[in-house]
Amino acid sequence: MLEVFIMQRTTKRATVLLCALGFFCVSSVALASTTLRYATGYPPGSLPADAAQEYAKKVEQYSDGELKLKVYALSLLNASETSDGIRSGIADGGYLLTVYFPSMYPHTNLVNESSMQLSLFDQDQLNGKGALAFEGAMAEFTFFHCPECLKEYQDQGQIYTANAASSSYGLLCNKPVTNEAQLKGKRLRVAGSHWSRWSDRFGATSMSMTINDTLEALSQGVIDCTISSAPELINLGLLEAVTDITMTVPGGVYAGANAGSFNLGKWRGLNENQRQAILRAGAYFTAATPWSYLELEQEALRRAKEGGATLHQADPALVQASREFTEKDLNTIIAYYKDKHGVERGEEMLKTFKELLTKWVGLVQPVDSLDQLETLYWDQVFSKVDAKTYGME
Repeated sequence: MLEVFIMQRTTKRATVLLCALGFFCVSSVALASTTLRYATGYPPGSLPADAAQEYAKKVEQYSDGELKLKVYALSLLNASETSDGIRSGIADGGYLLTVYFPSMYPHTNLVNESSMQLSLFDQDQLNGKGALAFEGAMAEFTFFHCPECLKEYQDQGQIYTANAASSSYGLLCNKPVTNEAQLKGKRLRVAGSHWSRWSDRFGATSMSMTINDTLEALSQGVIDCTISSAPELINLGLLEAVTDITMTVPGGVYAGANAGSFNLGKWRGLNENQRQAILRAGAYFTAATPWSYLELEQEALRRAKEGGATLHQADPALVQASREFTEKDLNTIIAYYKDKHGVERGEEMLKTFKELLTKWVGLVQPVDSLDQLETLYWDQVFSKVDAKTYGME
């Protein structure tokens, strides 16, 4: 130990001398950067995996090189393993889809499952930016209006630092499904209880499975459709199995994703500058995912059509019936989560969230670039989180 101490002192003195003499030198802070392992259940080359790589660059940039993320795309943890894997330290952080863990994250899932309420807004008012508004509202709600949500993450040894949202959800099928008669008896892969209830309402059978199993299930006829966003045609390789697409129903987005879920012990071991960098990069990641999904949506539909798939419009009667279902289902969500998961504040939570969502529909309208969206999320939400105290108690 004495030899090591002498060597360290000698090296330090030599470095100081060389710097004083004008030689090139690298600060010890830069040399002491920390690398964290980040896992996503999406495969390499998919939009979420690519967004994670950009997110890693932002973390390094905003931490002045103190902190780095090494992204593992579908190689360290799959989607169903992410929560336990982050809690146990297999990964330091990751892209957590809360829907796969209903009993662990009920408050988060309750608000996520209200996303079909976007269909109740005037669509000209939304102007195609519903996902951006829902994402902003979800982040603000989680940080500042849902202590139960934050506690859910902490109970699982994790912390919330970023959100993710998709573009609108529709029916990606291996046969035409455009009306109530065609929906009846179909087997639909769903990503939330609200879409499951929607399926039941129209006589279909809902099936729960992870994103990693969807392609095989469609290809083998285990399911007839997946209720998913159009970019998943590319992200999950569904182009080879999907022949018929109806995007006008059921609607809603998936936003129950803690895109920056970090191990709580690891978070508390970082310095304030590093935590601040993760939050700053979190504003970018929160913006990049829905923005990229919206950009990729049209390309995915174009490629599907070029590959022989047929794009359908839903029967107007089905669209109207779906909206009527959505209005009633908001009350169902409150009752379901109270009875099933003991959520007591459901009505208050959805009232608060609707107010935030209405505000955010207006806030996102002037946005016409990813940079502007990142700045908006940072100014309105993430900059107001105190990196010194957040998650430290």
